[in-house]
Amino acid sequence: MIRYLRQWRRDWYYVFTNELRMIFCDSGVMVIFFLAGLAYPLIYGIVYGNGTVDDTPVAVVDLSHSTESRRFIRKMDATREISIAYTCTDMEEAARLMRERRINGIVLFPEDYGDAVTCGRQARISTYADMSSFLYYKNLLMAVNHVMLSEMHDIQIQRFSAMGISGQSAIQLVEAMPYEENIPYNRGFAYGFFFIPAALMLVIQQTMFYGSSMLAGTKREHDRNALLMPELKGRDISRTLLGRGAAYYLIYTGLSIYIAVLVPRIFGLPQYGRFGDILVFLLFYLAACVTFSLTFSSLITRRETVFVLFLFMSPVCLFLTGFSWPETAFPAFWRLFSYIFPSTFAAHAFINLSSAGCTLAMIAPQLKALAIQTVIYYTLAWTAAYLEHRDTTSPDFP
Repeated sequence: MIRYLRQWRRDWYYVFTNELRMIFCDSGVMVIFFLAGLAYPLIYGIVYGNGTVDDTPVAVVDLSHSTESRRFIRKMDATREISIAYTCTDMEEAARLMRERRINGIVLFPEDYGDAVTCGRQARISTYADMSSFLYYKNLLMAVNHVMLSEMHDIQIQRFSAMGISGQSAIQLVEAMPYEENIPYNRGFAYGFFFIPAALMLVIQQTMFYGSSMLAGTKREHDRNALLMPELKGRDISRTLLGRGAAYYLIYTGLSIYIAVLVPRIFGLPQYGRFGDILVFLLFYLAACVTFSLTFSSLITRRETVFVLFLFMSPVCLFLTGFSWPETAFPAFWRLFSYIFPSTFAAHAFINLSSAGCTLAMIAPQLKALAIQTVIYYTLAWTAAYLEHRDTTSPDFP
């Protein structure tokens, strides 16, 4: 038994050092691991670092010309989200300004707006947003909704006053259930606060997968047997997988701390989680990413296949994290499909840790899912390596 363990350790160390040697001798893998791993998080932080767009220029088409519409327009112009850049006489003029990219939204007050408010009828306001950016739509909708709620409050107070109910009694009727708006984790509704954490987790998974797959494809192009190290005396598949996986784990331990801890601090992103909790989370996530990469890299037979996968997988994995669309609204197929990727659970856990200040106990479901993925993918990687080893050692294999 002791002899077997010593041989196992020597073989594991040989595979581990050989994998590191091949990584550092392959310029393409080095570019993916280090250049992309170090640069992509900085690029995301620079591009989406601001996260908010203030004073979005919009045009107003006021066909009502009433006191009520002018008051509504003044309140909209006072909001942080939009700025009334133009006052147009008709929709045709406003549409021309939007086509010329001089405005990013239009607010239309119909002719009967003032009469409807005065007579107690339902008044309507139409908004048209430039959908070239989600932030334009968000700003216009938020500004109009905030002013609309303020106007509804004032109109109700006026109507109660006309009925002889005024002062505190009217306020209590209008605000039967007072509420206070409190947005603790993203007060400015910054886009980057919920996009960048998901993108950072995806960088870890995707660069590891692309780099390891490129290396596996290169080995198979030259010698399919090279992946299994047939020169090992024990010829045990587990020591080969664990040796290769340890090489990626070692490299990405430093990269993941840089991506998950240092980059958010550089760009002022919220970090309410404790460093120890983030480190434990990364240990689970890296284990899932390593086994995920070992499993699916077994399907790669050509080095250039990785570049095709890059164009297809990255956007899909990003949206499956649920950063831009709630996971509960996913169709059943896509919800189940998202469970294939470690980034799906890691993005949720990291956002909860860094932005909401959760503890490890609070992200226990995500950690459990990552642990299950690690076991499943290790089993699949071992099976794939066993089948490939059997094929390469069969008498019919050329």
